[in-house]
Amino acid sequence: MTSLAFLIPMALFLGGLGLAGFLWALRSGQYDDLDGSAERILLDGDGVTDAPAGSPRRSA
Repeated sequence: MTSLAFLIPMALFLGGLGLAGFLWALRSGQYDDLDGSAERILLDGDGVTDAPAGSPRRSA
């Protein structure tokens, strides 16, 4: 029974800590653009070309 007196407040504290962390992330804009990162990995925006650096590019 004494273990419950320790575990219940500890569980409530950790749950409140998790809720506070979630609310902080929500207010700081962490969930504003969920699709942006998923699409950004598919886009080639880093300037890398298909041809090696020393070879001339062929036009079709």
